[in-house]
Amino acid sequence: MPFIKFIKHHSTEKSKNTRLPPGPTPWPIVGNLPEMLANKPTFRWIQKLMNDLDTEIACIRLGNVHVIPVTSPEIAREFLIKHDAVFASRPLNWSSEHVSSGYLTTALVPFGEQWKKMKKVLRNDLLSPLRHQWLHDKRMEEADNLVRYIYNQCKNGGLVNVRVAAQSYSGNVIRRLVFNKRYFGKGKEDGGPGFEEMEHVQALFIVLKYIFAFSVSDYLPCLRGLDLDGHEKIMKNAVMILKKYHDSIIEERIQQWKKGEKKDEDDLLDVLISLKDADNNALLTEEEIKSQIMEMMIATVDNPSNAVEWGLAEMINQPELLQKATEELDNVVGKGRLVQESDIPKLNYVKACAKEAFRIHPILDFNVPHVSMGDIVVANYFIPKGSHVLLRRQGLGQNPRIWKEPLKFKPERHLKSDGSNLVLTDPRLEMLSFSAGRRSCPGFVLGTAMTVMLFARLLHCFTWNVSPNKSSIDLSESEEDTKKAKPLVAFAKPRFPLEVYGTY
Repeated sequence: MPFIKFIKHHSTEKSKNTRLPPGPTPWPIVGNLPEMLANKPTFRWIQKLMNDLDTEIACIRLGNVHVIPVTSPEIAREFLIKHDAVFASRPLNWSSEHVSSGYLTTALVPFGEQWKKMKKVLRNDLLSPLRHQWLHDKRMEEADNLVRYIYNQCKNGGLVNVRVAAQSYSGNVIRRLVFNKRYFGKGKEDGGPGFEEMEHVQALFIVLKYIFAFSVSDYLPCLRGLDLDGHEKIMKNAVMILKKYHDSIIEERIQQWKKGEKKDEDDLLDVLISLKDADNNALLTEEEIKSQIMEMMIATVDNPSNAVEWGLAEMINQPELLQKATEELDNVVGKGRLVQESDIPKLNYVKACAKEAFRIHPILDFNVPHVSMGDIVVANYFIPKGSHVLLRRQGLGQNPRIWKEPLKFKPERHLKSDGSNLVLTDPRLEMLSFSAGRRSCPGFVLGTAMTVMLFARLLHCFTWNVSPNKSSIDLSESEEDTKKAKPLVAFAKPRFPLEVYGTY
């Protein structure tokens, strides 16, 4: 491996005492874009590059942008905690600009007054503890609908597509919270998604996949519009689908408020429309409302559904884990009612299973990029202004220096010896669930409630086994992303008499 040895020691001097992290020698102007284009998917290439270099921080120049992938929790804490103020911005690229309608939202917006404004709205008005409690009944309606949907598929024992069920539940929850409706169309009589809901959720996942997908034009802006990798067309189509479902509802609701036909807040859309500034004028424009709702939808459907699909697949292959989770649920909840959000603090083993799924099987390998707003030295490496810092979720969660048997699904590793309440966040960044610092996910309470309720309802209400014609669940990962290669389809049976589930 002489070439690897050569690039391992490549560095660019800023001064006698600082250097860039190790990485491949860049070509003039284009940097390492040729290598990136020749090695798809890009995140697999970066994984291999860092493994070959035996490094937990690297520097890959794409165009004129220094991309800094990180798999060290210690270095991650320097970026997101110690030097958080420097790395609190976001990249300027076509995809994030298009999705956020010109950077009008929160998560995708560079550091500045718009971000501060929308962050305040998100934390104080949409995701506050009081608002979370206000929306409790809507979340429970969708937890009940989840059970109804699965029960109707397996009342006498039957195969269940867990991916469809989990993604539908996640989509149902956020649609209920935002629009106070489960379906855009009629749905299905068994409680499952109709064509409209399937199309809606699929579009959300497409946007999530392509929003920071290492498009060439992200690093050579002069190529914008040429769509050399096809990403712009894919994103435009997905966003068009989302707007098709969202915009008419939002526009009609705004008119209802203006005409006085609506005066009470019933959902998060009403909250956004009702917000006032210091002069009692509408705080948000119509475009800000539309864009923020789209961003909330994208940010909500991914982690709960992916973690539960992977976690249940791992547990079916280790039946003793299923037994432990079921015993905890029976001890805490009993067998005469369905699990509620009030039970979550006592469900430490179920939460440990969810956290272990987050650790090993993140929905995407990279977090949303953090952009350096100035030159700085981190971990004795020079990080130039404008660098894109990417924390690698799998790299952190599967770091063998931090985790024993990093590829083994072992929920017990997260349990506390004193039995105290387990949370899904990790402030030490030894795994990445809801990030940290100024740009951490403000929806971690909602995300935790959705994830644990989804997992707990599946485990408590049904038994799960491999399909009759199989001996185990295939745990292969997709080559092009970190999702399970094949959707989890498992054999389920109700655990309780019909009266526990309600009338179906």
